[in-house]
Amino acid sequence: MKLRSRRVALALLAVMGAAAVLMLALGLSARRALSPPGEAGEPVAFEVRRGASLQSVSRDLERAGLVRNALAFEWLARWRNRAGELRAGEYELSRRLSAERVLATITAGNVKTHELALPEGLTAVQIADRVEAAGLAEAAAFLAAVRDPEFAASLGVEGDTLEGYLFPETYQLARGLAPRAVVRTLVEQFLVVWAEIAPAAEAGNLSMRKVVTLASIVEKETGAPSERPLIAAVFLNRLRLGMRLETDPTVIYGIPGFDGNLTRAHLEDASNPYNTYRIVGLPPGPIANPGGAALRAVVEPAETEYLYFVSRNDGTHVFSRSYREHVNAVNRYQRRASSR
Repeated sequence: MKLRSRRVALALLAVMGAAAVLMLALGLSARRALSPPGEAGEPVAFEVRRGASLQSVSRDLERAGLVRNALAFEWLARWRNRAGELRAGEYELSRRLSAERVLATITAGNVKTHELALPEGLTAVQIADRVEAAGLAEAAAFLAAVRDPEFAASLGVEGDTLEGYLFPETYQLARGLAPRAVVRTLVEQFLVVWAEIAPAAEAGNLSMRKVVTLASIVEKETGAPSERPLIAAVFLNRLRLGMRLETDPTVIYGIPGFDGNLTRAHLEDASNPYNTYRIVGLPPGPIANPGGAALRAVVEPAETEYLYFVSRNDGTHVFSRSYREHVNAVNRYQRRASSR
């Protein structure tokens, strides 16, 4: 009896030993399957498509060489209860990452971002081209959002389009965003700046639309930061006196397919609603997207009686109080330059 018991005990020990060896082997195998697939290599752009299943993402990761084993990655996600938490987007992954790190990155939504640099004074069309070049949205879809009156109203700005409200800044944006989400990001940055200057605008009895429209003209008229308050003052003075603004950038904005050559016929074209040589007051809306300095210049203009300015041809301007002074400045800096 004792001999039989001893044999049973030995058999059990053998089975337990074999199970332990098997468990150890499985553990080592799983550990290896979840370990980094490489020790070197450049970062790889990997996209989790919207609506993609855990199984398809796991297979794509294995094909890209970013995990050793698709089934092991899938098992890990289920074991961690994160199978339904994969976030769509573009990720920057590496072969040096373990499956655990890859899973954490994708479920946290730590997507790769791309720089979108927007200088002051670009039009919505020019911004749309930059957005498309950065791979963030198609230009046509971006412009459709910009020109949607209902979308503009939902964002809390004045006007039928978002021209003027696409704030110039350097953004870090992820690919895969809806075009409206990209537009919203730019407008929300404008609203942050607007909140800072709104009290001054209200004190000057200036609406948001008027400030943005005038700031867009200021932005296009000068690249010299110190001149912005002076340029703004000239236009505000002319508006107060009922004078036409007579500014070339507004005319150009209203010319479809402008070829760079502004002619007298353009300046006399009464059908152009942006022709400030013919209309009195501001054009229908902004002609570009101004930065913070131009917006502040409008609500905090220089205290001056200047009514005219003319370019020195070096990026700066000569300012005049009277038409006679202005004509003298034009003769000195423009007509003399054209006769050379």
